[in-house]
Amino acid sequence: MAGRLIYLIGPSGSGKDSLLDAARDPLAAHGCRIVRRVITRSAEAVGEAAQAVSVEEFATLQAQGAFALNWQANGLFYGIPKQIDEWLAAGLDVLVNGSRGYLPQARERYPDLLALLLTVDQDVLRQRLLARGRESLPEIEARLARNADFAASLMASEHKGLWLLDNSGPLSQTLERLLQLIGKESACV
Repeated sequence: MAGRLIYLIGPSGSGKDSLLDAARDPLAAHGCRIVRRVITRSAEAVGEAAQAVSVEEFATLQAQGAFALNWQANGLFYGIPKQIDEWLAAGLDVLVNGSRGYLPQARERYPDLLALLLTVDQDVLRQRLLARGRESLPEIEARLARNADFAASLMASEHKGLWLLDNSGPLSQTLERLLQLIGKESACV
């Protein structure tokens, strides 16, 4: 039996990287792999533990067919290694840190994927973004408005297979809910 692709999406600052780090060992114990993305950014950049490559290296990898999924967002290129197809074929579940904007293309390639939308209360998200210190207050407010619009349009366009996962509270609660959602397809909204 083939494994399931689990596609985690959510706004910047929602805690995707923290959740993936916390979930790594519990999911591995249940035969689920968490994929390390390939990203065109400096290896010194703060954020997820991804494989950093140059734009030229990314283009070469893409031309060689190294990615199962790839997209461009926020001035960067992102790739999910093709190895996920082997893991899925072997019956392993695979969790990827995806892109909200790329969800339709990911669904086209993997029609049975389980999409998890990590949500966060707007005030909590604002505080997290302010604490990171990467953007000015007007930039943060513009980001929050875009996130709200994007989430509303995503929810309006999705009928099934999109699971909501609130990360406004303690990470331990979010992790517990993630493990429940992955284990129960009936939890879809």
